[in-house]
Amino acid sequence: MTVKLAADRRPVTAPGHEPESPRKRAAETRLRLFTGNANRPLAEAICESLGTELGDATVDQFSDGETSVKINENIRGSDIFVFQPTFPPATNLMELLVMIDAARRASAGRVTAVIPYFGYQRQDRKDQPRVPITAKLVANLITTAGADRVMTMDLHSAQIQGFFDIPFDHLYAAPVLVDYYIHLSIPNLIAVAPDIGSVKMARAYAKRLGVGLAVVDKRRPRPDAVEMMNVIGEVEGKNVVIFDDVVSTGATLVEAAEALKRAGAKDIYAACTHAVLCGDAVERIRRSSVRELIVTDSIPHDADKLGPTIKMLSVAGLLGEAIRRIHDEESLSSLFI
Repeated sequence: MTVKLAADRRPVTAPGHEPESPRKRAAETRLRLFTGNANRPLAEAICESLGTELGDATVDQFSDGETSVKINENIRGSDIFVFQPTFPPATNLMELLVMIDAARRASAGRVTAVIPYFGYQRQDRKDQPRVPITAKLVANLITTAGADRVMTMDLHSAQIQGFFDIPFDHLYAAPVLVDYYIHLSIPNLIAVAPDIGSVKMARAYAKRLGVGLAVVDKRRPRPDAVEMMNVIGEVEGKNVVIFDDVVSTGATLVEAAEALKRAGAKDIYAACTHAVLCGDAVERIRRSSVRELIVTDSIPHDADKLGPTIKMLSVAGLLGEAIRRIHDEESLSSLFI
């Protein structure tokens, strides 16, 4: 008699019932997007572009002000996207971290932090004695909270990607902004970088638009104070569009516009991905030489309060397509070719 050892046994699969591959199971994993309170309208618009509903979660505060989060549905094994820009106040960052932790503890298959505006990114290096590198600190917090992946848009400094030890997707608002100016068909146009740090971004826009490039040489005598110097490039008699990643106080933009006017520029347009617009920035821009400022809805604003000078475009379609591609394990770089 022959005895067949257990080690020799092989699973018997009925014809036509072959086991699914890990890749196929991953492709069929459910996609769910949850959001905090920082920019719920954009999260809802992203879900609409994806053809899905916003995830059911309660994001609130306890009576003492601490962040309270509860996910109200089963997400075990799901592909979770936690949407939350992290502009001030710090509660927005805390909501992101607590939501990531909640998703991880609910046995999510994968957690991706979708941060259209990455706050605390301006201190990305130690350029003075006894100062922090806050961007690295925030990167550590997001990773420790349990994020498997991070997606953001138009970082102030591209080196921040290296602060993360997890996959990082850096998106660009260029397809949205470039499409707007192509359809606007402004004659005799030239792209302008408002400072040396924005040259790479402005050059990319100039290439997409098929126009020339100029640079405003900026010097900053102290924080939040700007002194504009020279315009590098020929702008006399031309319409210009200034490209930047963040407009905060509006000082850099306004001073650049004045320098371009003195250099003989005609109509001055501007485009910026993230409209922080703190203090009296809206009024300052309204009184300036800027004819029109285009921003995205990465940071929410009341359109009525922005006035006629500032126009907001939505990046919901762009972010939605990026989320779909990440979920389906497809390339993101082809979005920006």
